[in-house]
Amino acid sequence: MTTMYAALLRGINVGGRRKVPMADLRTLLEELGLRAVRTHLQSGQAVFAAGRGEEEALAAELTRAIEKRFGFAVDVIVRDHAYLRAVAEACPFPAAELEAKQLHVTYFSAPVDAGRFAEIDRAAHLPEEFRLGDRALYLYAPHGLGRSRLAEQLSRPRVNKGLIATTRNWNTVVALVELTRG
Repeated sequence: MTTMYAALLRGINVGGRRKVPMADLRTLLEELGLRAVRTHLQSGQAVFAAGRGEEEALAAELTRAIEKRFGFAVDVIVRDHAYLRAVAEACPFPAAELEAKQLHVTYFSAPVDAGRFAEIDRAAHLPEEFRLGDRALYLYAPHGLGRSRLAEQLSRPRVNKGLIATTRNWNTVVALVELTRG
């Protein structure tokens, strides 16, 4: 049985550093035997079909292959269509009423508990808000991620210690659901 997956690469093609051309990434994934490979934007999303493995094993394989090909380590999270759809459907904020720049999802490599965020004074950041989901965090930032003081707090190393975390805006969240539909 073939499953559609999305690979989320963290921190590539930002500010001219850690360049991974999407055409080269597609070629690499195809060389690994993955099928129906497509990329989305330049910020590190690829979708593919695979009949083998599970998410963590695929992520580890991609991480090793990317480092070998491009000469630097890139954190990778791999998630299947069912998970991506469930995250989009579980959004606690009114996504249809918001601009894509106002709503973001941070995908985590493992489950997180609320204790990681206990030091964050939620009231001090209003109207910005966040909620936890299944290996995901939903962030409502009405003025966008770049201006968000709450996003800065959420991305601190002590909060994300031991995890891979990568954030996508709502347009990308929805696009990944569609691209992995198969």
